[in-house]
Amino acid sequence: MINKKEVKVAFLNNSIDTSIYNPEEHWKPYLEAELEDGWDSFKATKSHFPDLENGYTHLLLTGSESSILERENWVYEEVELIQEAVERGLSILGSCYGHQLLVFALLGPSAVRRSIQPEVGWIPIQIKERSELLGEKRQAFSFSVHFDEVVNLSEAFLVLAFSSHCAVQAFQLKGRPIWGIQIHPEINISNAQKLLKNLIGLELNTTPIFENALKSDPKDSGLIHSIVKNFLKPRE
Repeated sequence: MINKKEVKVAFLNNSIDTSIYNPEEHWKPYLEAELEDGWDSFKATKSHFPDLENGYTHLLLTGSESSILERENWVYEEVELIQEAVERGLSILGSCYGHQLLVFALLGPSAVRRSIQPEVGWIPIQIKERSELLGEKRQAFSFSVHFDEVVNLSEAFLVLAFSSHCAVQAFQLKGRPIWGIQIHPEINISNAQKLLKNLIGLELNTTPIFENALKSDPKDSGLIHSIVKNFLKPRE
């Protein structure tokens, strides 16, 4: 296992209501499997952020019930933190909302938009480029729930994966240990079903989308294991 002398992780929890969606619950078993001394968690939506002077090497940006298109003050505070982390050379991984937020911090509002077709449920993604994070080119399956997406990446980014309704399922900032993934590989099948039921219980206008996803056949390739292991590798 990795200890804090090698890696120190700041976990940025972007959830609004943890009774509905709790990212730390989903990521915890995979982080615990790799980190001997744990990690530090911060509630971004409460403007609780790490001091990067404290030796952090890795920043993990979680999903959120919030839309990247409707930004409150905490979002801009997190953007400043991300920009500082990039300047300091930290390893960064953004998932779903965190994936979008990372691109927003680096490229601005023109790089995110409402999805033409939301992706909710277990979807196939095509890994088109071999990478340190995702490994070899192949098709894989993962849980997904997103209504916004990343677009208009600059030449500084390499698109690693796509799906039938989303052109940027994963990316890397070229030459840097900085990645985004649109999927939620950290949410296993039983937790995904629980999340969908929670979302259905909110009685939103998107309820039929969540109901259809809950009725679908779940299929998960277990990408989370290699993603976490590869992301947390100690680097010079």
